[in-house]
Amino acid sequence: MYKFALVGCGNISSRHAENINRIGRLTAVCDVVHEKADSMASKYNAKPYYNIDDLLKDEIATDIIVVCTPNGLHAEHTIKSLNAGKHVLCEKPMCLTTAEGYKMVNTAEEVQRKIFVVKQNRYNEPVQHLKKLLEENKLGKIFSFGINCFWNRPQAYYLNSWKGTKELDGGILYTQFSHFIDLLHWLLGDVDEVKGYKQTYGNRSDFEIEDTGAAILKMKSGAIGTLNYSINSYSKNLEGSLSIFGEKGSVKIGGQYLNTLEWHQVEGQPKPELLSSPSANDYGFYQGSMSNHHKVYDDLILSLNGNGSLLQAKDAIATVDIIEKIYAATEEI
Repeated sequence: MYKFALVGCGNISSRHAENINRIGRLTAVCDVVHEKADSMASKYNAKPYYNIDDLLKDEIATDIIVVCTPNGLHAEHTIKSLNAGKHVLCEKPMCLTTAEGYKMVNTAEEVQRKIFVVKQNRYNEPVQHLKKLLEENKLGKIFSFGINCFWNRPQAYYLNSWKGTKELDGGILYTQFSHFIDLLHWLLGDVDEVKGYKQTYGNRSDFEIEDTGAAILKMKSGAIGTLNYSINSYSKNLEGSLSIFGEKGSVKIGGQYLNTLEWHQVEGQPKPELLSSPSANDYGFYQGSMSNHHKVYDDLILSLNGNGSLLQAKDAIATVDIIEKIYAATEEI
């Protein structure tokens, strides 16, 4: 049975803890906010720590560190864990720069340990179906695509938090919408060129990042597409969608969280009856992406035992690379 330690006891940590105890044992938790660490430790019968160095020094028998700290700390905490001889499962985004990503991967190779990055939307059944269509060339040459990310994050989400800062958050493409960028790369490959705009329109105090953006992307394959993203949807999350247009078919995965097959006009292919997707991660006054963490942990165990995985870190670097390209090419208005 694998032993896990959880670093970062924020909103997503409970989802991890539940699945850790389903397939292994949570032995330790860590958070710089003592109350959070103590509460999580009490709930899951684990030992609390208040800094990662003490945890790594004491928890010699731990096999896997799960990193759920703020985005800007992912690289530091992952590298420390690898150098302590642990495998790492890192929440999205992997990091905030490709330079950090390559340092993480290189460290893992040097110490012969593995990094995995959470990419739970890959497990959505409509996404799996679209991936199969593309692999089997059922859509033919891909001409264009559109990604719409219309969510809501109220000011309360950003109060007294690392969220909304450049150093620890990085931007809404990292914190809210990196799963969509991951799917863009996984399904359609590398981005070649980007043009776009971004702005902060909402009444947000102490806010260092954008809340709205729009970009046009040209893929290395020649396909062109649009990315429209915002956290200003009134009152609630409205849409998270990906549409692809090819010479032999058009498919749209929509709903609030890429969980519904809305269009399926494909030559010689009837629209499949897909199982309903699980509910979104619910954090009280806001919701996040699909709660596929049970599939993430099943895949993690398979990968540690030598089988394939959808959690590979090198794919996650590609996601960070695309986000860097988008931010570098988008003009603030």
